[in-house]
Amino acid sequence: MSTGLPEPYDPESADERSSVPSDRSRGLALCLGVLGGVFGFHRFYAGKIQSGVVMALTIGGLGIWWLYDMILLVGGEFRDAEGRPIRHWELHQAGPAGAESRRDVQLLMREMDRLRGEVGELAERLDFAERMLAQQRERRLLK
Repeated sequence: MSTGLPEPYDPESADERSSVPSDRSRGLALCLGVLGGVFGFHRFYAGKIQSGVVMALTIGGLGIWWLYDMILLVGGEFRDAEGRPIRHWELHQAGPAGAESRRDVQLLMREMDRLRGEVGELAERLDFAERMLAQQRERRLLK
């Protein structure tokens, strides 16, 4: 149950969060920063809504705050609202597979194993049917 109060600082969870890259695209954040960075577009994309509004009102801190953010983005040290670094250039590269993705992979692997078994059984049946047909042909030729 959430009390609305900030959670106490836990250095272990902070280290864990900072080592996992964000699922947001660094390339998209950089494009947004270049095109509308003084208005905080890249901060809105990163989930930093409050600082994005402040950045828009101050016109990127008169350009200084915007320049600082651009340097962080290019260097791969700009962080999202959860404190995770935005490091991956493309969206499909982002983030490690979560528990749900691992579950999906396990399900797919089980299905593949089941399909392999069925294909193997079908191959055996086909082989048996071919042998039976070959025996019938031989019998007809011998008569």
